[in-house]
Amino acid sequence: MLSFIGHRLLQLIPLLIAISIIIFVIIQLPPGDYLTTYIQELELSGTAVSEGTVQALQKQYGLDQPMYQQYLIWIKNILLEGDFGRSFQWNQPVSEIIGERLALTILISILSLIFVWIIAIPIGIYSSVRQYSLFDYIFTFVGYIGLAVPSFLIALLIVYFVFTNTGVAITGLFSPEYIGEPWSWEKFGSMLQRIWVPVVIVGMSGTAGLIRVTRAMMLDELNKQYVVTARAKGVEEKKLLFKYPVRVAINPLISTIGWTLPALISGEAIVSIVLNLPTTGPILLNALMNQDMYLAGSFLLILSVLTIIGTLISDILLAMLDPRIRFGGLDE
Repeated sequence: MLSFIGHRLLQLIPLLIAISIIIFVIIQLPPGDYLTTYIQELELSGTAVSEGTVQALQKQYGLDQPMYQQYLIWIKNILLEGDFGRSFQWNQPVSEIIGERLALTILISILSLIFVWIIAIPIGIYSSVRQYSLFDYIFTFVGYIGLAVPSFLIALLIVYFVFTNTGVAITGLFSPEYIGEPWSWEKFGSMLQRIWVPVVIVGMSGTAGLIRVTRAMMLDELNKQYVVTARAKGVEEKKLLFKYPVRVAINPLISTIGWTLPALISGEAIVSIVLNLPTTGPILLNALMNQDMYLAGSFLLILSVLTIIGTLISDILLAMLDPRIRFGGLDE
């Protein structure tokens, strides 16, 4: 098992390097940059900008150097100093901007993932065992609705109905008196009271999709010969289900951890805007629109790393469940 994990970790090194280069190049592909837009806004407002000022700003942000040198400086500072660069728009270190927001985003995403699994897997198993029953039709219909309706629309509807019926605004992750305040037990308690709203909303679309996947995988396994044979031999139904079909059916669920976590993080961007959440989504969207390359690049790099970490976790869990995967990976 340790050899398998070491083999996978060695494969990640060139992958991370390639991803960081691609991200940095893509961020700079659109014409112009933040500094050009900033200078144009100053000139439109009537503020004269001298050539010396432009050169000083380019030097300050490192834009006077070739792209490859900008990349090398950026990645070297990340690896050696944990410095992700300086945001043009905020005029602050990127690490200060994304620190608390990233932690809250990951917390919401992990809780949403747990919510998805707790709800979707039992429903998917029940729907497959009780195929074409009333509850199967109901869950199928609800699943299609969940897949068809975007999360931000669900957020808007929930906010509207709660406010019109109770007069309570459920937007925001903290009560007004705790916004901008340092962390305390009271602020933490305020967050726990409100965090279930984005967790449920972000997790709803994932729940609908996972119900369909679980049901389909279980139906495929239940129709196989080994299940029919086990039933004919009198194996108890509950033991039969959880020892064989369920164990095989959850393999695809585990293998999707790699893209589920970053998908939840990126998917909550519009939901965060609707619910006014202090997470990474709105800042990432704003950074991309304003070509704030170090801020946007750092976010994308972090999402990529999360994808890779999720994939590694998936590989390890699958190798623990199925030895064929572990031995097959070592033979590559």
